[in-house]
Amino acid sequence: MGDQKKEETESSPLLSSGSSMDIELQGCGATPFCNPNSFVHRYFIVLVLICFLSFGSYFCYDNPAALQDTMINDLDINESKFMAFYSFYSWPNVVLCMFGGYLIDRVFGVRLGAIIFSIFVTCGQVLFAFGSLLDSYAVMCLGRFVFGIGGESLAVAQNTYAVKWFQGKALNMVFGLQLSFSRVGSTVNMNVMQPIYDYIDQSTHGYKCLGIALFVGAFMCIFSLILGIILAVLDKRADNILKRKNVASEEMIKFRDILTFPFPFWLISVICVAYYVAVFPFIGLGLVFFEMKFGLSPTSANAVNSLVYIVSAVASPVFGFLIDRSGKNVFWVLIGILVTLACHMLLAFTFLNPYIAMIIMGLSYSVLASALWPMVALIIPAHQLGTAYGIMQAIQNLGLAVISLTAGIVVDKNGYLILEVFFMAWLCLALIAGVLLYLWDASNGGKLNLSAKIRHLEDAKLAAESEKALQ
Repeated sequence: MGDQKKEETESSPLLSSGSSMDIELQGCGATPFCNPNSFVHRYFIVLVLICFLSFGSYFCYDNPAALQDTMINDLDINESKFMAFYSFYSWPNVVLCMFGGYLIDRVFGVRLGAIIFSIFVTCGQVLFAFGSLLDSYAVMCLGRFVFGIGGESLAVAQNTYAVKWFQGKALNMVFGLQLSFSRVGSTVNMNVMQPIYDYIDQSTHGYKCLGIALFVGAFMCIFSLILGIILAVLDKRADNILKRKNVASEEMIKFRDILTFPFPFWLISVICVAYYVAVFPFIGLGLVFFEMKFGLSPTSANAVNSLVYIVSAVASPVFGFLIDRSGKNVFWVLIGILVTLACHMLLAFTFLNPYIAMIIMGLSYSVLASALWPMVALIIPAHQLGTAYGIMQAIQNLGLAVISLTAGIVVDKNGYLILEVFFMAWLCLALIAGVLLYLWDASNGGKLNLSAKIRHLEDAKLAAESEKALQ
């Protein structure tokens, strides 16, 4: 009963309808930095903590990509075994990511859930690094598996936090900024891991050098875990100060409610998996691709390979802000898919400087991510959002698990040109799902593709009706 009450409190809106805005705060609580109602507290403290919650996870996720050549040589493995590190990350999330969202909604709440999943991320990275020190491929795979148990569920918690604090307050921009900070973690990883390895290599060589370098990622995970604890304290404090209203128990998520999720949610999930499998596995194998096709040095290849993350780190909050102002989420999703498809065509069929294609891909990735994920909050009730995001990421990880393994096999047997054609086929599937989403939405009121102005007017109308019903 205590757990249920805790989660009922956490699943309520940050600023519930009623008198929370009128609560007179005293002492520190009355200052902008301490008042949960204030712009400063919400955007300069809570938002920063939310953004850095998954910094360590994203830093470590692409440790293999940053050290592709080095890892293959030191561990004496082929491309298929190398890509298995990504597959082992994704496999547990085919199921556990969905249950992670359910646990956030029904059992742990977002605060405890984020801390537990951060601990899994940290332990998984420690195992991954320790396995390298032992020259044990099996232990490294186990480490990636444990890391995966926490990684995607932590992203679900991060999304739930974002909706809890910012729904109706520039949510597209918040999602974009959240993605931006996560990609800063990936970008830092891509650009510092090889120099760190080279520095350690002066005194320790081979798989032991690799293991020590990978422990750097473990410290990044500990950093994010500490910030997650601080965020949980502030969120609990906001609950107490604002006296958030409980949500009735009948509004709690029930697992069978998944069957009632609307058709657009499943189309969004298809777009998510079909698009992301053409980006992340490509980056995982990109280092050697740029070395072989364009004759780049390992350092230059890593720089090109990290461009998607660098560009998205800057562009995501900008596009999120623009989408908040313009609306038309489905339109922007279609643009993102089409431009990414064009980028893969440039890389596959031309020898145009790869910097151009990767920069444009970073922009299109930012557009799609900023427009796609917030759409779930438009069609799924707040008390089901954790589960919805969990299912969406579970489907995404099923695709990533299978495609990561398949991509490694394709490269070993057929080379990179066929791999690019393979990725383009997935983007075509994403485009078909996007068109279907547009047509369905247009024939059912166009809620997902409304302009920002009309959407705000409708939200204000619903809020007025809700307030009138409460009186």
